[in-house]
Amino acid sequence: MSEAVNEKREPSTGMSFAVFGISIAIILLGVVVLGFDIHIILLVALAFACLVSATLGYQFDDLVECMKKPLGQAMSAMIIFIFIGIIIASWIFSGTVPALIYYGLHYITPKFFLPVGLLLCSLTSMSIGTSWGTMGTMGLAMMGIGAGMGIPPAVTAGMVISGSFFGDKMSPISDTTNLAPASAGTTLYKHIGAMWKTTLPAYLITFGCFTVLGFFYQGGQVDHATIDLFIDTIGANFRITPLLLLPMVVLLVLNMRKFPAIPGMAIGSLLAVILAVAVQGFPVGQVVAGLNYGYVTPTGVDLVDHLLLRGGIQNMMYTFSLSCIAISFGGVMEHVGYLKKIVAVVISRVKYDFLMVPVVILSTTLGTLTMGEVYLSIVVNGSLYRQAFQERKLRPEMLSRLLEEGGTLTQVFIPWSTSGVFIAATLGVSTAEYWKFAFLNYINPLLSIVLCLFGYGVLRVGQTGWREKRGGIHHTSTEESEKC
Repeated sequence: MSEAVNEKREPSTGMSFAVFGISIAIILLGVVVLGFDIHIILLVALAFACLVSATLGYQFDDLVECMKKPLGQAMSAMIIFIFIGIIIASWIFSGTVPALIYYGLHYITPKFFLPVGLLLCSLTSMSIGTSWGTMGTMGLAMMGIGAGMGIPPAVTAGMVISGSFFGDKMSPISDTTNLAPASAGTTLYKHIGAMWKTTLPAYLITFGCFTVLGFFYQGGQVDHATIDLFIDTIGANFRITPLLLLPMVVLLVLNMRKFPAIPGMAIGSLLAVILAVAVQGFPVGQVVAGLNYGYVTPTGVDLVDHLLLRGGIQNMMYTFSLSCIAISFGGVMEHVGYLKKIVAVVISRVKYDFLMVPVVILSTTLGTLTMGEVYLSIVVNGSLYRQAFQERKLRPEMLSRLLEEGGTLTQVFIPWSTSGVFIAATLGVSTAEYWKFAFLNYINPLLSIVLCLFGYGVLRVGQTGWREKRGGIHHTSTEESEKC
């Protein structure tokens, strides 16, 4: 009798769509409409999914196991959250971030600030392999420079996000850049090669957009009083010297030599701690405490304090705890079978191979929308579509490319995703404000969809070129696939 009680049943297609739809409705109503804390709303959605799953024979212990597996898979990535908090705090104590703002205000003109800032954030993110680390260091500096030049925070944030996620998407040492090919069943460099085809034109368009946008902020619009206020305040509170850029230079070099990310961040933080004590004169105890609680010494100027009073392990716990809840929720949605049923229905109705491009992009975005965490969305969608791509004779690097376009890039537009929460907390700009200026993050997926309509980017097994014959409008049946 106990075996009958413990027998688990698969959810029906109707139930799967209902659970998915109601969960999204709970999140949207609670977070967007009512403005409740995302942690509590996600817990409500998780409780709802668990209660429904109980009717399928899942007991409490079974559901806990559903949550534990993806948490274990994501833990290595989540540990990076802690080190990002440490490196942000240490680089503020050392004066590295203030020095970047100080020198930037001296040498970058408003006209070229946006395209130059885009390149700087892109190079930083490519080198260190993390968008979050880039936004917390170089991004903070760019926000300070932009504020001093009178550029709206939302515009600067969009530039920082575009550059940071370009590197996060293309760097061989990025978590998502390694996770996507592993989930799709291809190699790292085949994955990067496939991504360049859509990312490079999207990046050039983005660069052009920020270059044009920069012409609206000419010398006549510069608030010199604000620039002087930033420079004087930073100069009064920190000793500025080129030596302060050493932690960033060392971290960039280590990552270009493919040094492991976490040890590299630890070395960069250690150098910053030494500079904080030796150059800035902070007591060792204060710096060590700051690695946990962040930089908390006010300058007395609100504009500067808004940028510098941050960092530390405890300031990352909001995002860390949100990740735990989101991944637990996603684990239930995946392992009980709701997502699998939904995807099966979608795939069965896709008759043309080029339509797999928008389907995977949208599915991965919806995965992040539901689960709140891009790592889990990439893994889940990679496993769900992997077999379908094999049956259609589509190359796995095409799938991995689409996972990044629909996951890595679009996560910034979801306010309750871990990236959305981190960006709002770190850059001080809400999703509703910055989304329209995060050009790369929506141009790249949209460009990928448009190109596939003309046969570009539909990659077949045995295909040598990047453009598919017959304009990509190719209906694939089982028999036809075998002939390709």
